[in-house]
Amino acid sequence: MSHNADDEQWMRRAIALAREAQSRGEVPVGAVLVRDGAVVGEGYNQPIGSCDPTAHAELVALRQAARQDRNYRLPDTTLYVTVEPCSMCAGALVHARVARLVFGASEPRAGAVESQLSLLSRDFYNHRVAVTGAVLAAECGQLMKDFFAHKRAKR
Repeated sequence: MSHNADDEQWMRRAIALAREAQSRGEVPVGAVLVRDGAVVGEGYNQPIGSCDPTAHAELVALRQAARQDRNYRLPDTTLYVTVEPCSMCAGALVHARVARLVFGASEPRAGAVESQLSLLSRDFYNHRVAVTGAVLAAECGQLMKDFFAHKRAKR
């Protein structure tokens, strides 16, 4: 699926959230959940600060939206995330019934959407999530490269 100008606008918001994660010493991943042109949830990586291994940006955004909607199902939404989701987050998208995923940079080692497991294209799930990848991929990927280069240089 190809992307459009709205996708770039929302990805820029996700990038701003990723920068917030980075400023807090977290891996720079940001996520924005949108329905009908409005944010219904957003988040950034915070497993270190929250002592919660499930506090990935995607799950933080889904939790916020679910609380706001008072429903664990989030139909007709699009999740924008700066990095290809892991298996935990991909599964959460299916369970939440998110309609569409838009991600920035691929995650060659642990990406579960296209790079490794292709979970969202499997036919055993009872829900399909449309996927658009590589939106502002260079900028999203550079955030990750810079973060890890900085961490390695500090050692």
